[in-house]
Amino acid sequence: MFRKLKPLPLLLLCLLLLLPACGKASAPAPSAAPESASALIEELVTFYAQYGDAAEEQNAALLERLRSLDPDAAARWEKILKIWKSANTELEIHPGVLPDGLPDTDELCLVVLGFQLNPDGSMRPELVERLQVALASAEKYPNALIACTGGGTASGNASATEAGCMAQYLIGHGVAPERILVEDRSQTTAQNAAFTCQLLAEQYPQVRQLAILSSDYHIATGVLLFSAQATLTAEEVGKERYTVVSNAAWPAPSGSLSPMFQAGAIIELAGDVKTAYEIYYDTYDIHPLPSPESAAK
Repeated sequence: MFRKLKPLPLLLLCLLLLLPACGKASAPAPSAAPESASALIEELVTFYAQYGDAAEEQNAALLERLRSLDPDAAARWEKILKIWKSANTELEIHPGVLPDGLPDTDELCLVVLGFQLNPDGSMRPELVERLQVALASAEKYPNALIACTGGGTASGNASATEAGCMAQYLIGHGVAPERILVEDRSQTTAQNAAFTCQLLAEQYPQVRQLAILSSDYHIATGVLLFSAQATLTAEEVGKERYTVVSNAAWPAPSGSLSPMFQAGAIIELAGDVKTAYEIYYDTYDIHPLPSPESAAK
């Protein structure tokens, strides 16, 4: 079924109209629109998503403009851009189980990212595969905590949540309940990051290191968003509460997330939920989401 897309925000529409006919040939000059920190951040993010390294000069100019308005924001977004590039080009993804050498203490939290449930509330095979990776990693690091993250995505069962099903599965396969954290409000990967980090800060202050567990095509996005959330909420750049130190993945036979989808998720973390949802629906067959107003609460 074809989906009728919502009209894009003016800034985003202008950026998309400037795309070259073939590939990422070159990036246009940054917008000369009136300055605001939020507009500059959104332009920075969408430029990088569309053009990658070809936008290096333009994004440097945008960062300078942002620095003149908000030096702290410029420092945070400069770091997030570096994390984004590294996640998509340099990240080593570990199939099946976490690698050796991580701390086997409750300073480490294994973050298991959810996957949309069946309409009746049962888990899809891909989520079960992610949980197999979680079980192997939990056995390898028996003192680490485990965060299950994902809200209600079952169209026919309002009481079922991804995190709740995941927790029940892990407990049923021998994981001690006291090791498991349940974050069952999130509807997007950005919310996975925001709500999980909030839960850890409020109830598990000993946690300092995170390992992201998901399908292989989802790992880079998870690492990016949890790292970006840590950067955005840090007292200052360099004093982040959490560090993403590793990952483990189920090698999925198919699946991908585009840089533009990642841009939507970063924009959601930055607070513009409406624009983020428009990007999601434009670039990915995502499950129906709540209204931007309710999601922002």
